[in-house]
Amino acid sequence: MSPPRATDVTIDGRRLRLSNLGKVMYPTTGFTKAGVVDYYARVGGVMVPHLRDRLVTMVRYPDGVEGGSFFEKRCPGHAPAWMRQATVDDLTQCVVDDLPSLVWMANMAALELHTLQATATHPDRPTAMVFDLDPGEPAGVLDCGRVGVELRDVLAELGLTSVVKTSGSKGLHVAVPLNTPGVTADATKSFALALGQLLAKRDPKRVTTVMKKENRPGKVFVDWSQNDRHKTTVCAYSLRARPHPTVSTPVTWGDVEDALDAGDEDALNFVTDDVLARVEREGDLYAANLELRQELPALG
Repeated sequence: MSPPRATDVTIDGRRLRLSNLGKVMYPTTGFTKAGVVDYYARVGGVMVPHLRDRLVTMVRYPDGVEGGSFFEKRCPGHAPAWMRQATVDDLTQCVVDDLPSLVWMANMAALELHTLQATATHPDRPTAMVFDLDPGEPAGVLDCGRVGVELRDVLAELGLTSVVKTSGSKGLHVAVPLNTPGVTADATKSFALALGQLLAKRDPKRVTTVMKKENRPGKVFVDWSQNDRHKTTVCAYSLRARPHPTVSTPVTWGDVEDALDAGDEDALNFVTDDVLARVEREGDLYAANLELRQELPALG
């Protein structure tokens, strides 16, 4: 039996109307909007902390991943009255502080949720430094893994702990938790660029910090610019608009090394069921990005 066109649910005391649950959002697999809503409802326990107090940019796919999309930064006028909104730089955006807000966004066909590195409360203070490792074909996620492991080791030499997640596509995201006052986007961006340039100098055939697409085939682009004050990165546990319902999935460095040892790209590719099983088994592998306090050392 197909899901009803609309149904009312109550989540944590908030009433929501869910609609078009039978619509296929991922035609390759037949994954429906009901599956999208169910996934976000079930993963919310670990995902909401990574969204809390963050301005959210929704990437909406009303007709599924093959039907076109649009970015929605401004919180729409039809958002529920209980949805928290915050205004930074004259732009009012939705903030996902709880599970009902996350499920509401899922019902809006917001498959992807992207956030800034800073919170709405302290918009000029990034809580982490991020490196987006983006492979230029024919490079792939294993190439990103090799660069990521080297980056992890360089950071460790500087006394910094890092965490890693898949992009949900072909890349990896490496984050350095900071969570301390006094950090600025200019500082994290400059620091990330310097480390990216170090990696590129060590291995110029496989690593680049140059944004121009024509300079990136076969190389891993270390995107330091993700630390810009106005740039967003896909949130941990967010779905991605790929043929399959893949997820930006926190992993351990051991997971990355195991995939490299096995030469297995699929070992770093996770869909919704995989992620829910991992969360049940291992909890939030990205929690340190919210909790660990570190300071950027001076680069000499």
